Amino acid sequence: MAIYKIFPEKSATIYSFYPTLNTGLDEILELSTYYSINGTDEVSRTLIQFPSAQVSGTIANLVSSSAFDVYLKLYLANASSIPLNYTIFSHPLSASWNMGTGRLSNVPITTDGVSWQYKDQLGSNVWFTSASVVTQSPATGSYRSGSNSITGSVGGGYWYTGSQYASSQSFTNSTSKDIELKVTNAVSASFKNIISDYGFILKHSSSIEFTTQSKFETKYFSGNTHTIYPPCLEIRWNDFAYNVGSLSVINSDAFVISLGNNKGEFQQDSVQRFRINSRDKFPARAFQTSSVYLNNKALPTSSYWSIKDLDSEEIVVDYDLTYTKISCDTSGSFFDVYMNGLQPERYYKLLFKTVLATGGTVISDNNYYFKVIR
Repeated sequence: MAIYKIFPEKSATIYSFYPTLNTGLDEILELSTYYSINGTDEVSRTLIQFPSAQVSGTIANLVSSSAFDVYLKLYLANASSIPLNYTIFSHPLSASWNMGTGRLSNVPITTDGVSWQYKDQLGSNVWFTSASVVTQSPATGSYRSGSNSITGSVGGGYWYTGSQYASSQSFTNSTSKDIELKVTNAVSASFKNIISDYGFILKHSSSIEFTTQSKFETKYFSGNTHTIYPPCLEIRWNDFAYNVGSLSVINSDAFVISLGNNKGEFQQDSVQRFRINSRDKFPARAFQTSSVYLNNKALPTSSYWSIKDLDSEEIVVDYDLTYTKISCDTSGSFFDVYMNGLQPERYYKLLFKTVLATGGTVISDNNYYFKVIR
């Protein structure tokens, strides 16, 4: 499998209206623009970080080529009053931060971790001290002056400048509201020690933050969620290899496939190479000592695999023209799956798509499923 998922080690939402509030243990991450109870324009932003050693180790040890892509993915939990069009931005953070143990609903509020004003805890390690340090190269921040008695401090995060590190995703009325930001440049820069790895800040565009233009909320599942939708950093690379040897290649839509080595259960930290046996549905007669129904063939080069959650029927890994291509060696077709990218104690179904040389497309769903166990 050329798709490797890494889950966050910490995440939190910071609120401009509550400058010292920590939300490190919340199950929800919020990206919103809203009016406060005082009638002021306020925003919330999301911070998220993934294990640096795991990210760099994956790139160094598993990625088989110098070319790879990295995507930051978050799944929508709830949204309200969203406009027809909006854009979300991500930037790599340029300062370390402490997740803390707070929740938005805590009374009194918890202040032992990151907040709008502080990187660490109440009274310790502010993001920056004044507007004069907001734009010191190579980083920038978001100065927030005191427009009311509660929001009387600067803060809001501190991130690396440079368009090469920024990522954005635009949404329309008809698109999915899940976040999938391409953050390859930022991850590559931290892997090469050009910038430090402190995770990412996600925010709405500056044109709508702290303005009266648009007030809406988007909420996403955090790393503390009890659902099957935690955020992830998805590293993708092309591990496709194709050498059929003496095997013939399937050239018509009259074929059947089977999995010869699906054990049904796989450990969460395992890597499984699935072998696909494919043959003609109506093989031609041949003078041979074994059955013609045992003549294994190779799937065409334009063949792909996908994984669906058996219970929710959601696609966990979709067909991808680059990253889910089915490989082949002299023994037959195959593909690899890293099980750590799948939620444990759940069942998954394997699906296959084959694009024939004639232009036809065949989707194979033979109810091949497996379970990931702890």
